[in-house]
Amino acid sequence: MQEHQLTTLDSGLRIVTEVVPSVRSVALGLWVGAGARGETDAEAGLSHFLEHLLFKGSDRFASHEVDEIFDAMGAELNAGTGRESTTVYARFIDEHLERALDVMTEIVWRPAFRDVDSEREVVIEEIAMYEDDPQDLVFDVFGEAVFGAHPLGRAVIGRAEVIAGTPADAIARFHAARYVPANVVLAAAGSIDHERLVELARAMTPPAAADAAPVPASAPELPRPTLRFRAKETEQVHVCVGAPGIARGDERRFALRVLDTIFGGTSSSRLFQEVRDKRGLAYAVHSFTSEHADTGQIGLYLGTRPDNLEAALGVVAAELERLRSEPVSDAELARARENLKGRVVLAMESSSSRMNRLGSSLLADVPLLSVDEVIERIDAVTASDVQALAGLLAPERLSAAGIGPSEEAFRAALEPLGATLPAAA
Repeated sequence: MQEHQLTTLDSGLRIVTEVVPSVRSVALGLWVGAGARGETDAEAGLSHFLEHLLFKGSDRFASHEVDEIFDAMGAELNAGTGRESTTVYARFIDEHLERALDVMTEIVWRPAFRDVDSEREVVIEEIAMYEDDPQDLVFDVFGEAVFGAHPLGRAVIGRAEVIAGTPADAIARFHAARYVPANVVLAAAGSIDHERLVELARAMTPPAAADAAPVPASAPELPRPTLRFRAKETEQVHVCVGAPGIARGDERRFALRVLDTIFGGTSSSRLFQEVRDKRGLAYAVHSFTSEHADTGQIGLYLGTRPDNLEAALGVVAAELERLRSEPVSDAELARARENLKGRVVLAMESSSSRMNRLGSSLLADVPLLSVDEVIERIDAVTASDVQALAGLLAPERLSAAGIGPSEEAFRAALEPLGATLPAAA
């Protein structure tokens, strides 16, 4: 069975589908190349705000009508904004395809920008809620440490002053520049007929404007490793330590996933076992990676009480040194590879996961590999591949971010990692 079909309309819209014969549902998403990375300082957060405003409806569908239509299908319409894309997605019974696509394309291509001021208040409240959650906020503080003033270092959610001060006509222009067919992928998986979806989308997609082109994103100029800290009276100190990673199209990404799994990605990983299971120094501790068009991040997070901070980061320092200096064991390598393969195969049992894979890969110009091809690449990862990537976490590359009561204590606890971290200007 062919794993996916792809058609590009004259307008530039790309339509990609994958049939899942055993289901009666369709997972459908519109993937737009509009995210925080493509914003100027004066636009910080407009991609996320615009995502909210899409749900206020169009001239044909009021906001409450959109909700009623999807409720009547037994479906849920949702959306999300990231650093390089915005996605509007839903899952519904196959008989509702035409109606669902009609509503989704209408609000994406032709939002009416109703109730802008009331939605500003909603987003400003969301920003305030986010600022009160140090366990999430520390990841954006870490982004600032790694990427500095570049848009990749900004929070996707945006800045309250931008949301409060941007007039509706400026938001409409922001939409018009980015929500163009050539900058959008329509992805579907499940009980779907590719040719029917193509014909429906052709009728519902606006023609390409003569001057329409994706908004270019600037390449990051990475600053020297930096420490960023926000003083806050919290019960725990929330910590991220890490460095720039690799781009999403880098062939080493499979080895990086193996490294992440071994280091802190599972409950049997080194960090989880040493920091939590053996010593009880944290409840939450894990490693992470993220990949963008031309760069990425690799790092770790832990939350621990101030009394445990020095001991916890001492263990982290020892595990980072071991990761860089000693090859991973055969058992660790085999377990990590099997873990990753299992997660890939299990995800393919979800039509939503299949749709996400199609849309995100095509929008990012990453090759759409078959499941067997992904498994082959995971199986090909060696211990030396993993150890070579451990160099990404060398002391001279490390940045750190913290939220807690004392910057002085935080800086002292970081010393065993061997990093030299000036505070950000």
